[in-house]
Amino acid sequence: MKITENYHTHTYRCKHADGDIDDYCRAAIRKGLKVLGFTDHTPFDDNKWLSIRMDISELDEYCQSIDDAKSKYPELKILKGLECEYRKESVDFFRNELLEKRKIDYLVLGPHFFPFDGEYLCSYGGPVDEETLWAYTEHLVEGMRTGLFAFVAHPDMFGNSYVEWDDICEECSRLILSTAVELNIPLEINGCGIRKGMGFFGKQFRYQYPWDKFWALASQYDVRVVINSDAHTPNDIIDCMQECYDIALKYNLSIADMSYLEQK
Repeated sequence: MKITENYHTHTYRCKHADGDIDDYCRAAIRKGLKVLGFTDHTPFDDNKWLSIRMDISELDEYCQSIDDAKSKYPELKILKGLECEYRKESVDFFRNELLEKRKIDYLVLGPHFFPFDGEYLCSYGGPVDEETLWAYTEHLVEGMRTGLFAFVAHPDMFGNSYVEWDDICEECSRLILSTAVELNIPLEINGCGIRKGMGFFGKQFRYQYPWDKFWALASQYDVRVVINSDAHTPNDIIDCMQECYDIALKYNLSIADMSYLEQK
């Protein structure tokens, strides 16, 4: 399948990626992309989790750099997005400052942190038992219900630490999938998880995500999926997306039409 779109791209500003806007645009053109969406990790007005995202003072420069690239690379449809951690207290910031004031084209719900027992746990290593997996799931669903997000990034990320596919895992996954159908919000099959490589998670040798069992379960739902690289270097710009498309094909999953973002 010819890959022409990637809606999940990071820059050096998040402190765990390399390259800037121009580097990714040139790589996208070389690889034949027609649409490139930048979605670096959104800063917060209180600079929470600053070690893995830009400072709030960098946001305007990030936006301007993308606007400049839109004129510089007319052969490429460039979109200005942000990948967000959902926090109830940040909903107004997302809506008023990002979408309305700065005219961000779209927001992505990226569930890297979730509240549990009075603190935030990281989704890498956090969901390890019934209580923490439910906390992850309920927080994700709450974020989905805000209506602010164009799609959910790597919804099956919990597979990095919740290693066995059991009844609780299936129940949580069904809630994510049924909510996605109810709200008509696409779920992402994420190439970055494939780039991380396979390993033993419990007794199963697999990717931490995409988790095959999650997407097999998705085939029971009328869920739409979006395929993205989650690029952290320019060389990643379409990397592992074909493998993600193969998962969608394997389970007869519907690919979401994201072209409406280009008309905003």
